[in-house]
Amino acid sequence: MPFRFVHTADLHLDSPLRSLALRNADLAEIVRGASRRAFVKIVDLCIAEKVDALLIAGDLYDGSQTSMNTALFLGRELRRLDEAGIRTFIIRGNHDAQSQVTNELTLPPSAHVFKGRAKAVLAKTLASGRDVYVHGVSFASPHAPESLLPAFQPPMSGALNIGMLHTSLAGAAGHDLYAPCSAADLVAHGFDYWALGHIHQRQIHATGPFVVMPGIPQGRDVNEAGVKSVTLVAIDEDGRAEITELPIGIASFERLPVDITGLSEWRDVLDAVRQALVRISVDTPAENVILRVTFTGATPLAWRLRRDTDLLRAEIDNIAAGIVGCWIEKLELACGNPLVEKTGAMLDPVDELVALVEADVLPAHGFRQDVRAAVEDLLQQLPPEMRQALAPDEDAIEQLAFEASASGGTEVLAHLHGSGSGEGIH
Repeated sequence: MPFRFVHTADLHLDSPLRSLALRNADLAEIVRGASRRAFVKIVDLCIAEKVDALLIAGDLYDGSQTSMNTALFLGRELRRLDEAGIRTFIIRGNHDAQSQVTNELTLPPSAHVFKGRAKAVLAKTLASGRDVYVHGVSFASPHAPESLLPAFQPPMSGALNIGMLHTSLAGAAGHDLYAPCSAADLVAHGFDYWALGHIHQRQIHATGPFVVMPGIPQGRDVNEAGVKSVTLVAIDEDGRAEITELPIGIASFERLPVDITGLSEWRDVLDAVRQALVRISVDTPAENVILRVTFTGATPLAWRLRRDTDLLRAEIDNIAAGIVGCWIEKLELACGNPLVEKTGAMLDPVDELVALVEADVLPAHGFRQDVRAAVEDLLQQLPPEMRQALAPDEDAIEQLAFEASASGGTEVLAHLHGSGSGEGIH
């Protein structure tokens, strides 16, 4: 019989909402509870598959925001595994190191949390008499600038060896450098499987042996889009591993482009949205799909859509309400007016103003500096955690300023274009 286990990481239990656009109370509640429900599904999966162990490769918690209530929830779920005779192996990641309750929770005897010194723990002795060891190391600090691989002992002779490491490997966009090392170095160490954590995007870095980053099991915003998963692993007596990706996420964030090129009637736009919502809801296996809808293409409705965005949002929310598990996180308008886009076409006065703003005002250094100053002033009035989520660095502040100037100017021009036209929405 092979040694079978579920490999996951980066659960970030009870992570605070990361999107300011989740104004719908029901949707906010789904997102707020999604990380817990995902973990319950992982435990259910372990029990249903009758695996030998669950491996959690760091970042169970979400830093200093963790409450004792979160830890108590974790303890209850691990006890379910204990009662089913399933071992749990946990390493602490950078976010766990920030938690106030990391060291205070009493876990069941079947759960092993690795400490700051690398250690090999006997997980099981197979029927053939061959031992299975899990190697792991935790870090007490949110920063690990050096590789932790040298801390691991060599493979246990004659045994199956599984390594657990929270690492950024060579680095990844959007993630801090943490315990850096290379996949080649991990392969050369001689273990039969490497269970990694830290990077939220699933990736298989090597196959002989497997070096697997399972990704976050539940996305938290549209930047962690797509259905998330865990990895089911079976290692046979000879150290050969088979892996299976199993979807686990409760809610899937998705970007949904809707091309409305040539549509000139409001009802036609709504029909296009309805078809797109139905299609993606059917194709997405998660219980809930949370959508950022982006309108693209050239349409004579471009100005009216911008002018009446609140009505557009209300109409689309109403469509989504009729589709089970379908939610709208945000609308984005990236569509344009075909008259403006035609070279040499006769422009009306507002279209001329649009061309002037885009060509002369938005790129002007003084204007951009003024907008950036206003954005920085607003950021200073926000709570620190919200400010960090919105603009973690200089590039993000610059991008916010650019988006504010572009979208704000377009909204004003849309109202100018629509004022006095006497055109109804329907």
